[in-house]
Amino acid sequence: MFFSEQPTIKYSIKDLEQLTGIKAHTIRIWEKRYQLISPERTSTNIRYYTDNDLKRLLNVSILNRHGIKISNIVTMNNDEINERIIDISETNYDSDNQIEQLIISMIDLDESRFDRVLSSSVIKLGFDDTVVKVLYPFFEKIGLLWQIGSVYPAQEHFVSNLVRQKLIIAIDGQSGSHKPDAKTFLMFLPSNEWHELGLLFYSYLVKKSGFRVLYLGQSVPFEDLLEVKNKHRIDYLFTSITTPVTQKKYTEYIQQLSIAFAANTVFITGYQANEFKIILPDNVVKIGSPEELLNAIKVNN
Repeated sequence: MFFSEQPTIKYSIKDLEQLTGIKAHTIRIWEKRYQLISPERTSTNIRYYTDNDLKRLLNVSILNRHGIKISNIVTMNNDEINERIIDISETNYDSDNQIEQLIISMIDLDESRFDRVLSSSVIKLGFDDTVVKVLYPFFEKIGLLWQIGSVYPAQEHFVSNLVRQKLIIAIDGQSGSHKPDAKTFLMFLPSNEWHELGLLFYSYLVKKSGFRVLYLGQSVPFEDLLEVKNKHRIDYLFTSITTPVTQKKYTEYIQQLSIAFAANTVFITGYQANEFKIILPDNVVKIGSPEELLNAIKVNN
């Protein structure tokens, strides 16, 4: 059989909290008092929530954040809720609103809505701030859910390809913008690491800041890094680790990079970099956000 239905995504209450910003305790109160959402149960009696529950909570989050009481929201039908959200989007720009609407677009695989939300953000903020304040935190949330299997591959591929197209166009627009004596970033993902969007985000920001970029992309063997080092002058390395690894393997890889590129600064980001609290070598710097990288390189360019 070549085609099968996509699996039903099951969200825990913790997933809902991470995606909506609404505390689990508050969700439970709303659930009991207003029957806002209704969890289902697995065959082993474990409570879970569906895409429809998540979308309803995201919409409620937007309305509640803009002063509409939950007791009033629960009396609205879906059309009324959507109408109020459109009104809010047109009169009050809020990056959290944009992020939440992108998540709903991902759930529904709605390309038209995704583009509309993204275009609105670019008009209001400009492309750079849209990347930093909307797209990056959006993919951070999606990355957390990917780790625990609450996002199915089609959803991730859908949004990844849409954003990838826009980022590559933006990166191409920076070609030739660096000075002849600009310092060079070597940007790559380690072997068996395929989550490239974060790297593309940072590549755009680094190029925009006037640095030269050698972009190697996904799943780069360590030997290839050494070969590039032998043929090109490298000032900085930048990598991201999202795919689950043991702390031992993560630490060994960081040490390997630090020793092989002892004369360089190595920037490391990604879910695993934030997850493992290890003492980093002196030439390795953990980056938690685009702002952190921009501040770190500002004094060096």
